[in-house]
Amino acid sequence: IFLSLQQDVIAGFLYAILILVVFHPVVDLIDNFNLTYRYAPLIIITFEMTAVEKIEEQLASLRIAKRSALSEEPAYLLDIDVSKPVQSESSRSVAVCCSSKSIRVYNRDTLNLLREYSSHPGILNGVRFAHTCDSMVFSACSDGTVKCWDIRLATQKAVQIFSGYPSNVFISFDINCNDFIICAGTEKVAKDTFLVFWDARGTTNCASTTKEPLGVYSESHNDDITRISFHPVEPNLVVSGSTDGLVNVFDIKKDNEDDALISTCNSDSSVSFIGWSGKDYKQVYCMTHDEGFCWWDIAQLDTEEPITLLHVLDVRDRVCIENDSLHYLVGGLYHAKADKLFLIGGTFTGNIHLISCATDGLSLVGTLSRGHSATVRSFCWNLTDESLLTGGEDAQLLLWKPGAVERSLTKKTSLKSASSVQRRVRVHNSSSKSRKQ
Repeated sequence: IFLSLQQDVIAGFLYAILILVVFHPVVDLIDNFNLTYRYAPLIIITFEMTAVEKIEEQLASLRIAKRSALSEEPAYLLDIDVSKPVQSESSRSVAVCCSSKSIRVYNRDTLNLLREYSSHPGILNGVRFAHTCDSMVFSACSDGTVKCWDIRLATQKAVQIFSGYPSNVFISFDINCNDFIICAGTEKVAKDTFLVFWDARGTTNCASTTKEPLGVYSESHNDDITRISFHPVEPNLVVSGSTDGLVNVFDIKKDNEDDALISTCNSDSSVSFIGWSGKDYKQVYCMTHDEGFCWWDIAQLDTEEPITLLHVLDVRDRVCIENDSLHYLVGGLYHAKADKLFLIGGTFTGNIHLISCATDGLSLVGTLSRGHSATVRSFCWNLTDESLLTGGEDAQLLLWKPGAVERSLTKKTSLKSASSVQRRVRVHNSSSKSRKQ
C-alpha cells in the first residue's frame, strides 16, 4: 500500500511539472500578445462581431417550420409563452392568449391544440408559464383576478385564483423568476392605478383556492399600467410601464413603495412593451404605442454618465427597408449569447421585420415573409434552438426555424380586410416625473 501511495505522489508531481512546462508558456504568450500587440483589441472585437453577425444570419434565415390548424373560432393571437421544461425529457407546450377570451395550449413541436381554457365574461390579458413547474399557466383577467390552470388536468376550472380589490381591472401581469411573486397592473379607475402583488407559492398543489393580495404600489403611476416585466434572474426586481409615459424599476425587497422605486425613466409617450437587456440584464428598454423606442442603462444610475443609450421618437422613420415599409412594432428580444438587442416589427399585410439595436441607431437584419396575412400581434423567442413563434390577427400560430422548409406554403386569409385594431395613443410631455434621463 505504501509503495502504491508513493507512486501516486510521484505521478502527481510529474503531472504538475508537465502542466507548467506545456501551458505556462502559452498563457505568457497570450498575456504578452494582449499587452504588446497593438491590434489585439481589434482582433478581439472582430471575434465578437463575428458572433453577432452569425446570430443575425440565423435570424435572417428563419423559415416556417410549422403552422397551426385554423381554429373553429378564429381569434387574434395576442400573447405567447413557451413552457420551461423542468426535466430534459419533458415535452414543451405553447400557451396563447386569444381575443376570444380564451387561453389555448399547443404542443410546441407539432402545434397541435391540446387544451383551451375560457374565462367568460372577463377578458384575458397576457399569458405566462411558471418557471419551476412546466404544467402551470397564468393569465390576468379584466374581472380583477389572475388565474392559474394546470394543463395536465382535463378541466376548465382554474386551480388557483389570485383576487384583486373590487375596482381592479387587470391589463398586465408577470410572475418572477422563482415563481414566488405575481404582480398585476390595473386600468385607471377614478384617480387610482395600482401594481398589485400576491404570494404565488403553493400554486402547484392543484388546490382550487383564492388568494388575497400581499399589498399594492399606488403612487408611482398615474394612468393605465400597460406592461410589467420581472428581471430574468433577480427575483426582487420588476419594471412597469404605463400610458403616463413612465417606466419604473422597483426593488420589491424594500419595505415601502418610495424606497422600492429605484429609477423612473420617461418615454414621453404611452408604453406598449418593456423588457430587460444587456450583460447581467442591467438595461431596460421600452416601445410606445406611437412606435417610439427608448433604451436605458440602469447600471449608470449612480454615476455621472447619462443612462439613455438610445431614444427614437418614431422607429418607422429611422429604419430603411427596401421595397417594403415598417407599419408598427411588436416587441423586443435580447439575445444573451450575442449580447444583442433586437426589435420585431411588421406590416399590416403580415411581413415581419427583424431590427438590430445599437447605441448609434437601428438597422434591418431581415424580413420574414409568406407567413402571416395580417398584423402580427405576438411572438416568443426560444434561445435553445434559435426558433421563433409568432401569432397574428389572421388567427395563425407559426413556428419559424433557421433554414426550415414548410411542406405547404398556403397562406391563410386575414380575419378582416382592414389593418390592425387602433390602439389609444397618448403623447406626454417631458415634464412628467423623471429622476434621470
